Amino acid sequence: MRISFLTASLVVALFAVASLAADADKSASGDTASSAAAEGPPLPFHTIEGYGGGAITPMAYLVNPPKKGDWFGWPSAAFSNVIAGKKNLQAFTVTENLIGRIELGYGLDRLGLGTLPGDIKDATHVDIGTDDVWMQNFNVRGLLVEENSFGTSWLPAFTAGADFKVNNDIASINNKLGRALSNIGYDSPWGIDYTLTASKTLLDKWTLNRPLIVTGGLRLSEASNLGFLGFGDEYKATFEGSVAWRPILWPRCPAWKYMRYAASAGRWRWRRSRPCLRLRLRGRCGMRYWFVAAPARARRPPRSARPSASGSCDSAASGH
Repeated sequence: MRISFLTASLVVALFAVASLAADADKSASGDTASSAAAEGPPLPFHTIEGYGGGAITPMAYLVNPPKKGDWFGWPSAAFSNVIAGKKNLQAFTVTENLIGRIELGYGLDRLGLGTLPGDIKDATHVDIGTDDVWMQNFNVRGLLVEENSFGTSWLPAFTAGADFKVNNDIASINNKLGRALSNIGYDSPWGIDYTLTASKTLLDKWTLNRPLIVTGGLRLSEASNLGFLGFGDEYKATFEGSVAWRPILWPRCPAWKYMRYAASAGRWRWRRSRPCLRLRLRGRCGMRYWFVAAPARARRPPRSARPSASGSCDSAASGH
């Protein structure tokens, strides 16, 4: 199985590099046009398994791709916390994008079992010896087809991926239960998921002029409950999909330049930047603009040094 994961990773990488070479030839032939002026797809969040998407469903868009011509994008990291009654789930995930076509990801998941260990002990007098289950995910995805390729306006983006999962605790739990899980389909503490995903961003009057991302795909997997209950010995194909809608366009931060200017005039204290109060954590300006530093006592800068109302985070951060 490890060999098959490496083979799948190599195939994904070769498809992605081949697609990149095709794009390079297309660009060299003079087919540029207005796509350079258009904004790219919305940056997806991380799933709990460590690849681009939302919650447990991938999107075909890769996380944080580099600029055209660059090899590496900025690495991305996320922490997720889910509380479901007495059970809970935490996930730490990181991704790195290569040449805009390959996404490498890692996810470390912890599932808190809540009252389940106590319930098992009361029913069977067996102590499973743990209150949580840890799982690791090693991912590789390749962008096979970019959105709106071949001069179309309707073609979705297509991404293929492989996800190698290792459950660190389920084998020990199975042994302490007298291999009871083996009697209901458990076979291995690790497995590989294969995914093929398509995503399309829609923007029109009927979406209220806000991006609507529709995603659908297929997953081949042996996992039971994402792998938290281990893996069987038979692959099954399942459909997975999601619809994501962004109702608010992120505002810009005209106050950032003023706050930076004032910070150099006195001692530091932290306060909210009022124009940024409505920003979300993954908003246009990012987390570093959610709180800004300003002195406790600072003279107001001259009018010529204040930013205009049309100032943006991008121009302010550059220091101009």
